[in-house]
Amino acid sequence: MRGLVDELHETRARVALGGPEKSRDRHLSRGKLLPRDRVGQLCDPGTPFLELSPMAAYGMYGDDIHAAGVITGIGQVSGTECVIVCNDATIKGGTYYPMTVKKHLRAQEVARENHLPCIYLVDSGGANLPNHTEVFPDKEHFGRIFYNQATLSSLGIPQIACVMGSCTAGGAYVPAMSDETVIVRKQGTIFLAGPPLVKAATGEVVTAEDLGGADVHTRISGVADHYAVDDAHALSIVRNIMAGLNRCKSPSIVLNDPVKPKYDAEEIGGILPDSFAKSYDVREVIARLVDASEFDEFKKLFGTTLVTGFARIWGIPVAILANNGILYSESAQKGAHFIELACQRKIPLLFLQNISGFMVGQKYEAAGIARDGAKLVTAVACANVPKITVIIGGSFGAGNYAMCGRAYGARMLWMWPNARISVMGGEQAAMVLAQVRKDGVEAKGEMWPAEEERKFKRTIR
Repeated sequence: MRGLVDELHETRARVALGGPEKSRDRHLSRGKLLPRDRVGQLCDPGTPFLELSPMAAYGMYGDDIHAAGVITGIGQVSGTECVIVCNDATIKGGTYYPMTVKKHLRAQEVARENHLPCIYLVDSGGANLPNHTEVFPDKEHFGRIFYNQATLSSLGIPQIACVMGSCTAGGAYVPAMSDETVIVRKQGTIFLAGPPLVKAATGEVVTAEDLGGADVHTRISGVADHYAVDDAHALSIVRNIMAGLNRCKSPSIVLNDPVKPKYDAEEIGGILPDSFAKSYDVREVIARLVDASEFDEFKKLFGTTLVTGFARIWGIPVAILANNGILYSESAQKGAHFIELACQRKIPLLFLQNISGFMVGQKYEAAGIARDGAKLVTAVACANVPKITVIIGGSFGAGNYAMCGRAYGARMLWMWPNARISVMGGEQAAMVLAQVRKDGVEAKGEMWPAEEERKFKRTIR
C-alpha cells in the first residue's frame, strides 16, 4: 500500500506541473500567473484546497492532457467556501476535451449539491476542435456549462467569472452569464468570434484587444463589471466580491470539537491485505478514521458481513456502512434498516466500500437475495441525507450499487490507491470469458488446449 501511495504522489506532482515547460515559460512571459498560482493566490492564506479529479484524462488522449486541462476544487475565499474552476492554458490553450467538459460539469454539480458559490478563472480557447463531436452537441456537453450557470444563479448560488486570458466563441457565455465579471487589461478577451473569423465572415480587420478586450467590455459593452491591470489585481477584486456576498454557514446538525483517533491512520497501510481474496476486519480501518476511535455499532451480531454504526469525524456525526465480506440477505436487510435510521436522524452516510458483490447460488436465490438486495439498493437511492463513498478495496458488480457507487448520488466518491471498480473481479471475469470461449471452440468440434486457456485467463486477470 505504501508503494502505491508513493507512486500516486509522484504522479500527482508531475500532473500538477501543467503543460510542457515551453508552454509554461510562454505563459509567464505574457505576465500571467500559472494556473495553480492563480488558485493559490485566490484562496485564503493557510487554508486547504480540496482538488477534485486531479487525475482526470490521465493517459487518455495521447498527449499529456494533465488534469484534463482544468483545475477544479473547493477552496475558501474571503472566509467563504466555494467551488473554483480554473482553465490551464499551458495545456493545449486550455481547450475543452470531452473529459474537460465532464470535469467542469462535475464541479458545478458539487456546487449545486452543497450550495457553494462558483468562481471561474477563465483562460481557454473553447472547444477542442478535433474532438468537437464529443464536446459540443449533446445534453452533458459544452452547452450544459452555461445552462448550469443560469440555473445555479437562479437558486441564489453566486457565479463569479475572472477573465484572465482568451474567452472565445461559446466560452464567451461564461463571463456573460455570471453575476459579476472581472477582466484583465491586455490579457483577457471576450468575443463570440475571434479576429480570424471576423475577417473571414465580414472582411473587417481588428485586433483581439479592440474586438473584445478589457476596455471594450468595461467601458462600452458592459459585459464585464470590473477592470483589472494584472492577474494579482483581478484576484484581489474577486476576493473583495466574495467578501461582500453576505453569506453565512449554518450547519443543521450538532457539531462537536474534533478529536484525533486513538490509533494512527498511517497504520491503515499495514492493515489492508495485498490481495482482494484475503480478509481483514474493517473495524480496524474505522478505528483509525473516526474521532477518539469511538464507534457505536448497530446490529453487531446480525448480518456480520456488513458493519454499521454511528461515529463522528472532525466533530461531524456520520452513519457508517462498511463491508466486511460478501453481502448476504441478512446484511442487506441490516443495511436498509440502518440507512432508514440515519435518514430519520438527518445524519450523513459514509460508505466504506470493499465488496465483491452479493452471494450467489441456488440456495440464496431461493431465499430471495435479489429481493433483499433490491431493498438495500432502494434505501441507498432514496436516502435524503448527504452520502459520501470511499472505495477502500474492490468494488465489483451489484455490490457497487448497494454500497452507493457513482450512479447512486454520492456527493463525493474517493478511491484509495489499491481500489478497483469492475463489473466483476479479475479472476471471475477470466473464468466466465474462458468458459464462453471454450464452449464456442467445442461447439465447432475442436479442442482448446489447456495451455492456451491459461494464457487467455492471464490476459484478463
